[in-house]
Amino acid sequence: MLGEIKLKKKILWRNTLNEIQSNLFNTFSHIIFIELFKMKVIDKIPVDFANWAADEFINYFKNYSCLEDYLRFVKKQVIEDFESDSGESRADLSQFLDEGSIGDDFFNCDIHPEEMDFDIRFVGNRFHNGIDQKYYKRVLKAVSSHNNEDNIPGRELRMMIYENNTRKVVGFIRLQSPLINSKPRNLWLGKAPDLKIFNRHAVMGFAIVPTQPFGYNYLGGKLLALICISHFMREKLNEVFEKDIALFETTSLYGSSSSSSQYDGLKPFIRHKGLTDSKFIPVLYKKAFHHLHDEFKKYNNDQPLTENKASSKKLKRQTKMISLIRNSLDNPDKLKKFNDIIEMAHGLTEKKRFYMSTYGYSNVREVIRGEQTELVKGQNWDKFYLENVISWWKKKAGKRYEKLKTEGRFRDKVELWTEDQDIQIIR
Repeated sequence: MLGEIKLKKKILWRNTLNEIQSNLFNTFSHIIFIELFKMKVIDKIPVDFANWAADEFINYFKNYSCLEDYLRFVKKQVIEDFESDSGESRADLSQFLDEGSIGDDFFNCDIHPEEMDFDIRFVGNRFHNGIDQKYYKRVLKAVSSHNNEDNIPGRELRMMIYENNTRKVVGFIRLQSPLINSKPRNLWLGKAPDLKIFNRHAVMGFAIVPTQPFGYNYLGGKLLALICISHFMREKLNEVFEKDIALFETTSLYGSSSSSSQYDGLKPFIRHKGLTDSKFIPVLYKKAFHHLHDEFKKYNNDQPLTENKASSKKLKRQTKMISLIRNSLDNPDKLKKFNDIIEMAHGLTEKKRFYMSTYGYSNVREVIRGEQTELVKGQNWDKFYLENVISWWKKKAGKRYEKLKTEGRFRDKVELWTEDQDIQIIR
């Protein structure tokens, strides 16, 4: 009897084990199949479709002779297609941008810089008296010539800067984790950094935008940049990011078409470190991109050309579309026309001026290289306190203010991006 029970248990256990093994095999086989399927992407498309897709790229980029033309087009598309998280329409934005409302929030006063005082207010409900996220996004769209992203992966810190005497907005800042690859940074370090060490110590300025005319009249972009590299901001970043920030990076917005940037003339706080590489064309704006990619999916088993979780997926998908067109066109003249427009589009993403700050530390390079572990204060450390950088800016801004007043070039009109607004993009 006891032997029968043991035998039954043994058989039951064997059957259970076989079932588990079978399930595991099926599961792993399914996973492998899915992954293989994901990796399978077409390498050619029908000729007639390739001709149509080539024309889509040609017609999109043929009207842009310079970077400013393209930036102006994209910005107008942002305004025309504006939709907030609450589903507000284009008409809602137009009403919001009315100079009788939002325009009154922005600084356009005539005050000497020495009389100014500033308040840094952070965005989000995690901060005491934090600014509403929706309001921040809307007003930034109204004043920035750049297509600023709404949804940012990873940790980020956003803020609005107010002048206290007038309670007017003078600028916007958004800081977040830096780009993984940077030629000027690697040259400065002497090698590509260990990302674990680098990410612990580095931050990047992605949006540093003064309102206008504050930026023009008072060198407002320089004020915002100096706030970014102050000890006040470093300590706030350490608190929010739970890191030990020692390196600040940013780039000029418009590249080499502009010989200077708002970050120039800020030594010893911020220094120019060369030009970034530029090896890609601008990604087609929202509607054009999705329309084109949806058509390509039809020839790829209704699957996207890259995995959804891939980084820079839109750029990678566009690059794949261009490759497929080139592989599939059979008309030499059409291929040349397509290649010519793509080469021209490359010129729209210029090399950008790259800037760095080490917050007054003397050994940031050695720490990021892994040669040292403790950051050391340098001889300029005290200069990076917030009150000191603002005092430094006031002297510089004062000279600018007095010069504009003497020459009759001082501006008092608030600049807002509307459909018919003709704003000088590259100053």
